[in-house]
Amino acid sequence: MSTVPILDLSAFDDLKKQPEFLAHLKHTARHIGFFYLTGHGISAQRFEEIQRVSKAFFAQDQAEKDRILIDHSPHFRGYTRLNTEITRNHPDFREQIDLGPELPVNTEQYPLWKRLQGPNQWPAVPQFRSIVEAWQKDLRVIAIKLLHAFLLALDLPKNALDRFVTGTPNESLKIIHYPNNQQHTQGVGAHKDTDILTLLLQDRVGGLQVKHQNEWIDVPFVENAFVVNIGEILELATNGYLVANVHQVVSPKKQTDRYSIAYFLAPTLDAGEVPILKLAPHLQALAQGPQSDPLNPLLKNVGENGMKSRLRSHLAVTQRFYPEYAQGQIK
Repeated sequence: MSTVPILDLSAFDDLKKQPEFLAHLKHTARHIGFFYLTGHGISAQRFEEIQRVSKAFFAQDQAEKDRILIDHSPHFRGYTRLNTEITRNHPDFREQIDLGPELPVNTEQYPLWKRLQGPNQWPAVPQFRSIVEAWQKDLRVIAIKLLHAFLLALDLPKNALDRFVTGTPNESLKIIHYPNNQQHTQGVGAHKDTDILTLLLQDRVGGLQVKHQNEWIDVPFVENAFVVNIGEILELATNGYLVANVHQVVSPKKQTDRYSIAYFLAPTLDAGEVPILKLAPHLQALAQGPQSDPLNPLLKNVGENGMKSRLRSHLAVTQRFYPEYAQGQIK
């Protein structure tokens, strides 16, 4: 693989083109795990809008960004400073704002993951909230359609995982700024995404890399396309037939900063344990089980897994609101 393939989602809605699209998706998902997605229906104007408000947020004075620090939120929502999110035990040289569905605080204290539900901390940037909420709503529709396509490509009922994406939504959004830097290589360290699917909007600067057969492959900018990758939930549900690929971001070295916006289709928190789907025998024979990272083991219960990932990544929030819990350990 020298380049990442491009799939056109509009072909999924065309009954004549759908079989070829599903065959391409099946091959790409099994052998690569990353692809560009076009034909999604999001206009170039919408891309420009969310990039505009994202840059406006990061251009604010540090004190204004600190007003909505993630440290203030037991729900892990808000702004993260440079070098304060951790990936594989090393700090990431990026700043970001984490957002989720705008929901009231869940007053139940246990299980612990119920406390992930709550409100966002919104910045005082004109149009930021309205643009972001519209983005979340539309990308949720795209991601669920794509999930259905994945399942059909594997000869499974398209609604086989619907209980994980219906009910109270639990998607998350990271709006990220990677400053150019000569000293810090790790924009974000090598990792797998823990959720179902990721749709990433990146800019022209570059730096995203995917690991394929022990080599790092660059994933450059493609006009009006999302970069899609499989999360660990799909890897677990297919018993490893689909693989959540390892990826990283290298800090930009030129005199240009990098901006990206990552949407994660996350499973509904109270969906319980991820089932192992019954694949056709010829597919099941190739499923060797999920490849869990020993430094960040995958938990079958989606609520526990979601909380574990946040406890490990945002140590200041953990120390303030969950001091009784060891780093990433759910008791």
